[in-house]
Amino acid sequence: MPYRPPLVPHETFVADPPDLPVRAPGEQGLSALVRAEVLSADTSGVTCKGSTADGDSLTVSVSAAAEGVIRVRLSADPHARSRSARALPLIAASVQPARITASDDLIRIDAGPVVAELRLDPWHLRFLDPQGRVLVSQNRGERDISGRLRTLPFGRSLVDGTVAAYHECFDAPGDERFVGLGEKFTRLDKRGQRALMWNFDAFGAESDRSHKNIPLYLSDRGYGVLVDSGMPVEFDICASTHSCVQILVPDDLIDYYVIAGPTPAQILDRYDGLTSRPALPPKWAFGTWISSGFYVDTQEKVLDRARRIRADGIPCDVLHLDCYWQADGAWSDMAWDAANFPDPAGMLATLTEQGFKVSLWMNPYLMTGSPVFAQADAAGYFLRRADGSTYIADVWHGSYPVCGIVDFTNPAATEWFTGLLRDLLRQGAMVFKTDFAEGVPADAVAHNGMTGLELHNVYTLLFNDAVSAVTQEVTGHGMVWARSSFLGGQRHSAQWSGDVNATYPGLASTLRGGLSHGLSGVPFWSHDAGGFHGTPTPDLYVRWAQLGALSPLVRFHGTTSRLPWDFPDDAARDVVEAIRLRYRLMPYLYSAAVTAARTGAPMMRALLVDSPDDPAAWGAELEYRLGTDLLVAPMISPDGQRQVYLPAGDWVDHWTGEVHCGGRHLRVRTPLHRIPLYVRHGALIATTEVGDVVGDGPFTEVTVVSWGGVSAETMVSDVDGDTTIRAVRDGDTLRVSVDGPLRVRRVVCAPVAGSDPPATVLLDGVRL
Repeated sequence: MPYRPPLVPHETFVADPPDLPVRAPGEQGLSALVRAEVLSADTSGVTCKGSTADGDSLTVSVSAAAEGVIRVRLSADPHARSRSARALPLIAASVQPARITASDDLIRIDAGPVVAELRLDPWHLRFLDPQGRVLVSQNRGERDISGRLRTLPFGRSLVDGTVAAYHECFDAPGDERFVGLGEKFTRLDKRGQRALMWNFDAFGAESDRSHKNIPLYLSDRGYGVLVDSGMPVEFDICASTHSCVQILVPDDLIDYYVIAGPTPAQILDRYDGLTSRPALPPKWAFGTWISSGFYVDTQEKVLDRARRIRADGIPCDVLHLDCYWQADGAWSDMAWDAANFPDPAGMLATLTEQGFKVSLWMNPYLMTGSPVFAQADAAGYFLRRADGSTYIADVWHGSYPVCGIVDFTNPAATEWFTGLLRDLLRQGAMVFKTDFAEGVPADAVAHNGMTGLELHNVYTLLFNDAVSAVTQEVTGHGMVWARSSFLGGQRHSAQWSGDVNATYPGLASTLRGGLSHGLSGVPFWSHDAGGFHGTPTPDLYVRWAQLGALSPLVRFHGTTSRLPWDFPDDAARDVVEAIRLRYRLMPYLYSAAVTAARTGAPMMRALLVDSPDDPAAWGAELEYRLGTDLLVAPMISPDGQRQVYLPAGDWVDHWTGEVHCGGRHLRVRTPLHRIPLYVRHGALIATTEVGDVVGDGPFTEVTVVSWGGVSAETMVSDVDGDTTIRAVRDGDTLRVSVDGPLRVRRVVCAPVAGSDPPATVLLDGVRL
């Protein structure tokens, strides 16, 4: 049981994870690998018979899974797979020819950027880079002063003769840093933390609970470790002992991958190769999303909001309707509340004419009060209890009626559920917010025989796969707006951080979660601008809107209004200006999105992504680069002051033109209407005129801004292809050429202190 301080209430949930059984004191039940002998070898690796300290035998295989990727498996059954794989495989099986050499008891498996070196007797495994530098090495087991073993070496543990978990243990130098493991709201460097891979309804963004867990971490030593299991894997990142990373896998095997970098971007690129590339959202999705909020809504209110948004000149592409488009007490039967929405088809048609896309809230839980519940229950569409009865769960924590949980392992249930969605999409809805999906109880039973424990984490993948597929079928895109996710979930764009409190600490922890999730392979992430729970103060509303405007995607949503006109005039003005800045930067932002989809590197880039050799960058957790050329440092306190770390190079204050030398910290103070924003000196930033919507088509009126008036090159991506823009400084002349379909109309030089602006600018040979 995790330690909980006295007198602090701990929220419990119908889907809390079970505790692992506790082994008896001493080493009874520990089955650690001590030696091995080769059983077989092929072009990718070796399979060995491993002997354990307690006299048991296990099968261990070490092989190249891809260029720069080594796979390690340990199990009693050589054909074992994760118990969660009965729902769907998380990683596609692959092999890569490797250079294998053997000498006495030493075997080397060379996968290019990473080499596995295994010694058979006594057993030991370590991983090296091509130059022979140790990336990571197994820990053989450490003992304390009393002689007791205090780590769990490579092997498994049994309790009462039953396997409790397989485990691995790696040495961790005292200054090694670790990031990733999903959307974690804790410190970005996970050293000293114990992360449980179990999707929680996290009740905000202020604890170590996560809606989105991904069993992948990256090290500043230039490697990553990925565990292939949907079970509640535990990563003890130098928490129990400062010298080791321990991985506990309560499954039928441990199956992990060591992924070479050396850079974080290269690790994520190889991770995508094992799982999937991120799905690029449609272009309009990068515009503003404005929500009805989590309170009663009507057709009249929706149309009034739409008219006011357009009349006030607030750029907006998506109107989101939250829970109350459905009848209260009947969520999620996908039926319009006929009293409050008498003509949904007409409303959707009007909104389409005004340039809006419409997003509808839903989740995979059907309230028992819905008129269709009995029919779906009789058809067997919900998860069951062990006695065969329907599992009626309090997934709303007592706030709303109990529900049945749709069983997506049942093809008939999936077809029924997606049929409900198909009708709404054909009616004119464009995208669904796929809320919840963390609520599968451990003792539930699925149609395919899986237990809730086995299904819990991967359930969100089945849910979002189903919604994405029917959305793709009808609309031509597969976007969802998901709260929960798991390994491989980057195929579902986009994801948002959940129900955070409307406080400055909530803003900061939300930002940590976004950076952590980006380092776990998910680039298209967002959050509720203004915070979700409560009403933000006017200054917090502005500060959070600024963060949202410079996030991968932006949505205004909460338990109270997040509409600009419901705040004081000056706050409303500042929020709209932040949105307009986003729309001006849209060619740059969309290009960064396309790059992220192609490479797996995040849009919202923790500084360590672009400065992996800078120790200070690994500690910078409340700022980020948006793309490669903008550095954003959101204001995280109401006093308007903060520390900002600038990485190597020269950085230009976007607002003042002042140039700052990188590699140092700044103490900055900014007025409320400005977010600390810096541009890499020499960057070429593509901008456009601000309109009501981003839309679907190519950019038409593009201005290229040169920050420094120096020679530079950039690529701008759009729906009609890539364009390369080159600037060459020749004396007093800046010659700019455009190679591609982008419609560049102007080139301007931003005012940069100390720069020597060109007297003449030529665009494709024409003087401007």
